[in-house]
Formats: sequence, C-alpha cells, structure tokens
Amino acid sequence: MNRDEQLFDYLLRIADSDLVLAQRLGEWVGHGPVLEEDIALTNVGLDLLGQARLWYAYAGEVETRFAARGRCEDELALLRDASEFRNLLLVERPNGNYADTIARQFYFDVWHRLFLFQLSRSGDARVGEIAAKALKEVRYHVERSADWVIRLGDGTDESHAKMQAAVDELWMYTGEMFESDATDQALTIAGIGCDASALAHPWREQLSSILSEATLTLPTGAWMQSGGKRGVHTEQLGHLLAEMQWLQRAYPGAQW
Repeated sequence: MNRDEQLFDYLLRIADSDLVLAQRLGEWVGHGPVLEEDIALTNVGLDLLGQARLWYAYAGEVETRFAARGRCEDELALLRDASEFRNLLLVERPNGNYADTIARQFYFDVWHRLFLFQLSRSGDARVGEIAAKALKEVRYHVERSADWVIRLGDGTDESHAKMQAAVDELWMYTGEMFESDATDQALTIAGIGCDASALAHPWREQLSSILSEATLTLPTGAWMQSGGKRGVHTEQLGHLLAEMQWLQRAYPGAQW
C-alpha cells in the first residue's frame, strides 16, 4: 500500500472501533441499571459516534487520492461487510452484565486516552485536530469508567466477584491494542501515527493503580486474541452490523 492507502486503513481502524463501541453502548438505552446510568451510557456512545464521524469524513477525503471517488461517512459505516471493518475485537464483545460492559469500557477508555494524546501531536494537521477534540471527551470517559470499576470492585461480595470475572474474561482481547503492524510502523515513522506498542506500559500502570483501589487483581495471561485490524472478527460483529445496517441495506440511499 502507498502512504494514502495506509492512512485510509489507519483512519478506518480508529473510526470503526469508535462506531462499534457506540453501537454496543446504544444497546443499553432503556436497559440501564438506573436512569442516570442509562443517560450516561448514551452520552458516552454519542461522543464516540461523533468522533467516528470525524474520522470517517477524513477517511473519505483521503480515499479520493487513490480511488475513483471517496465514500461518505454513511457509506463507510453502513455499506461495508464485517470483513471490511478494522475495529478492535474488544469493542465488539457483547454487553453481558453491567460489570462486563464497564470492564470493556475501562480497558478501552484508558487506552483511548493514551492513544489520542499521542495522535494529537501528529504531523498530519487533520489527524491532530480530530484527536485533540476527541481527547477532551475521552478524559471524562476514563474518569467515569474507572469510578465504576472501583465502586463495583470495592462494593458487595457479588459486585466484586462479577467485576473480577469481567476483568479476567476480557483480558485476552486487550493485547491487540498494542500490536504494531506494517501500517502502524510506516505512519509512526512518517510522524502521522503513534507507536502502539509504546502505550502498553503506561496503560498497564494506570490499570494497576485503579484495580488496586478497586481491590481487584490485574490479570497476567499472556495469550491474546487478535485479527480485528486485518478484518478477522468474531461472529458477534456480524450480528451487530446486521442490526445497525439493516435500514440502509433494505432501502438503499434512503434519507430522513
């Protein structure tokens, strides 16, 4: 791939992860444990959806540099099959119980803040601007999910057990966030992207601090699932996209 194709793929990885996680959080609407949390989850999902739109819009512009035309954000979000998505496997995991949702969000949020901070310094002005804007929202996301990890971990015996089980269960999906392939490496050298592997140590340190306060144990498993960046996904993504994309697929070109 040339530089523009690499950048396009890189932007899709970011946008797809935001979009898929936003869709997962949207599934909680009307089902949150309390009204305040129902609203809070919706707001976090809307933040991520807004960020995804910015990344998709830029991806479409970049696509025009090497393709006949650049797809708009709706086409990129709603008219690609699962194998074309580049999101992290972590974000497509089902919501499960509330501890499962919080553990997934916590793992992602801590990584997301570190990742966006580095991208805000990108040599690509557009990447830097979008990352800096998103970072303002994600700082709140981290505070919120960390607070819930502590509340559930250091709560009742039942909430502690469920939170620990969720942290353990999702651990195998976290390694992918720090994988650095040819695209990552090329864009890092070009000063556009960031070295994903360099985020692993600070991410683990921040996790250790929060989990310790929550009286939870940091998992130590070394084997990790991967494939999302290459379009290899779990069956859950297909189910999610079928629900998310059905209107546009059933009525092509439909507009409100």
